[in-house]
Amino acid sequence: MKIRVLLLTFVLLISLLAGCTQPAPAPTPEPTTPPTTTPEPTTPPETTPDVTTTASIVDNEAAFEKAMSNTGTWIICALKDFSFDKALVLDGEFKNGKKDEAGKDIIQRKIALYEQDEDRKVTARYTLTAPKLTINSLNARIQSGTFKGDLYVSADNFELVDATVEGNVYFTTDTAKSTFKMDEKSKVTGKQEVKK
Repeated sequence: MKIRVLLLTFVLLISLLAGCTQPAPAPTPEPTTPPTTTPEPTTPPETTPDVTTTASIVDNEAAFEKAMSNTGTWIICALKDFSFDKALVLDGEFKNGKKDEAGKDIIQRKIALYEQDEDRKVTARYTLTAPKLTINSLNARIQSGTFKGDLYVSADNFELVDATVEGNVYFTTDTAKSTFKMDEKSKVTGKQEVKK
């Protein structure tokens, strides 16, 4: 019986100890602090603007002439009449930001002698005056205005769209002449001939 009492006391003691003790709380993680080292500065990747697809809206002669150069823009948009007492040259090969059916970039130059509204209706027309304008850019056009002077076309696929040339158009190659186009709204007051 002593063994029974001892056993019962032992079980009772174990139960009391088990009921009175609480499990130890889980250790709380110490807050992590970011490293004290300064992160290396990140420099954005160098991007070169694609000037070949931008337009140049110009309101002075110097900007107009620069936009026409081989470092200019594919489209030169006039905001007023321009008059030069020297010869001008439209030079360079430029992309207009569009693709053809084969997915290739479209090469084009445009002298836009007009302003338009949001519906693309022409709201103002301008005149560009110079003794001579040479077209060296492939697929170039003069649109919706007047050029006063003689035009020398050296590049293929030049066109007049709703434009007037008050002067002569001289083509410096046979292919420049054979690929020249003008719509029914356009006119040339002088000669159109090959002059090599």
